[in-house]
Amino acid sequence: MSRNPKVGFVSLGCPKALVDSERILTQLRVEGYDIVPTYDDADVVVVNTCGFIDAAVAESLDAIGEAMNENGKVIVTGCLGKRSALIREQYPGVLAISGPQDYASVMEAVHRALPPKHDPFVDLVPDYGIKLTPRHYAYLKISEGCNHRCSFCIIPSLRGDLVSRPVDEVLREAERLVKGGVRELLVVSQDTSAYGVDLKYAPGTWRGREYATRMKALCEGLSELGAWVRLHYVYPYPHVDEVIPLMAEGKILPYLDIPFQHASPRILRLMKRPGAVDRTLERIRRWREICPELAIRSTFIVGFPGETEREFEALLDFLDEAQLDRVGAFAYSPVEGAAANDLPGAVPEEVKQERLARFMERQTAISAARLEAKVGTVQRCLVDVVDGELAIARSMADAPEIDGTVQIQDGREAGLQPGEFVDVRIMGSDEHDLYGEVEYAGAPLELPVVPG
Repeated sequence: MSRNPKVGFVSLGCPKALVDSERILTQLRVEGYDIVPTYDDADVVVVNTCGFIDAAVAESLDAIGEAMNENGKVIVTGCLGKRSALIREQYPGVLAISGPQDYASVMEAVHRALPPKHDPFVDLVPDYGIKLTPRHYAYLKISEGCNHRCSFCIIPSLRGDLVSRPVDEVLREAERLVKGGVRELLVVSQDTSAYGVDLKYAPGTWRGREYATRMKALCEGLSELGAWVRLHYVYPYPHVDEVIPLMAEGKILPYLDIPFQHASPRILRLMKRPGAVDRTLERIRRWREICPELAIRSTFIVGFPGETEREFEALLDFLDEAQLDRVGAFAYSPVEGAAANDLPGAVPEEVKQERLARFMERQTAISAARLEAKVGTVQRCLVDVVDGELAIARSMADAPEIDGTVQIQDGREAGLQPGEFVDVRIMGSDEHDLYGEVEYAGAPLELPVVPG
């Protein structure tokens, strides 16, 4: 029997791009291709790129160059594929270039370079498809594109306007994932809060019940699956308030990933973002009254064009008041094609870096204090890996790869395994992580319920 055609795969960028990669890989396996881990073993290499900021563009171009040097037969897809002239200028020998979520073009290019040899009796793919994450968690992409036109962002030009997936389709995919062993579903999109607006919130039927294509209804459906449900990329619309009671009732994780971006009303207007900072702080206070367990992660940009020292100080004051659990920050970097590039008042690079350092110093102290407050408590955690004597887990407040971990000192002794829920007594903390010992292993999945 002749060997199956072999494809190498390089996946770069955000979780949304990772989901694109999983879909392409699943289709490749369905059609009989083997996925191989080295350039030498591959008959052709697919590189799924990122093109959001300059550093991501450089990383993607480097990855294409490495694949060309090591293998020579390269197909490029993803966000940077929208800038095909840039890729062709540096690597004219690439076989094909396509943009994000253009799965058909990728498969056509693979077919041209490497015709499939499919044996339906041999090439078995699980119902939930090929995953690039560990078996026990998965990203669930609910929409593509974005209707916003933030002045620093080029996502709409890369991925288009918002296109939501019907709610019944999303719930069926989530159900397949959970049946395949997934214990945590990470809901991702460009704008999770806007889910369904393009479909006029059309209803769909799943398990005999009707759900609207809307964030709250989706969360209600996902809560039926017995897995952790974590919301990412939540734009701070007023209707976000509707999901907080679901968190307090233990239906979804008490976790919100909301990119606030800044705290100066003027800078937010220049960014074309919501600017009612006082209302934002009031909403955060109200959310925590309803759900005291709520963890909030956010991202901010410092050194945006025109940012004054006073406006930066207002951002530091916002951090003090908001007491966010996890924060990422970036010094403003011009992105080719972004409207913000034309704004006056560019902040000198040394000032941007100095402000970034001050920002992170302030937030690090806040995060450390919030973690220290958990010492002595018992936290429900999900084990990711066992490393030596330790089990590395995450609490309900920690998303994979971007937040902290809970290092369980007696993890191996307790016989913990990846994908297992465990109650951990927290014994210590630092700026990013918690440390503890097993309180009870094999814990059933129950989210915290705040007493009424």
